[in-house]
Amino acid sequence: MICSFIKCTSRQRSLFVFGVAMLILFVTAPSMPGQRRAAEEEDKPLFHEYRGIQIGMLAEEVRKKLGSPTDKSDEQDFYSLNDAESAQIYYDKARKVTAISANFLQGASDIPTPKSLFGADLTTKPDGSAYKMARYPKAGCWLAYSKTAGASPLITITLQKIE
Repeated sequence: MICSFIKCTSRQRSLFVFGVAMLILFVTAPSMPGQRRAAEEEDKPLFHEYRGIQIGMLAEEVRKKLGSPTDKSDEQDFYSLNDAESAQIYYDKARKVTAISANFLQGASDIPTPKSLFGADLTTKPDGSAYKMARYPKAGCWLAYSKTAGASPLITITLQKIE
């Protein structure tokens, strides 16, 4: 049924257009579920807890998991976990976690990598520093990674509820 498009009857043209549409549908259909899954994954952070602490937990639960803070108040707790790692946990008026900020110095163990946070490595600047922030509106939070320049960089990872 090969004919020039001009000489074809309207029925032949309709069949041709239908065939092309079906071909496009069958070629693109297998990729659609994967694309949907990728979009859902992009809307959920890979990093959603720090040492078992998550957005929305109560201050009492945080203190059970991390112990007594170095400095505490109704709005935030500061933890000095060792010489190379510290964390600040922020609370709302209901004493629920709204933000987690973890700091890592040289020598800290188990520092999350950009790949484990965002699924890909970051391009570092010539001085060695790096930064990335991603918003996850459906999950209701944002995640940021910051690495300072120098021989002993400071890495800060912040997970915060979107108000």
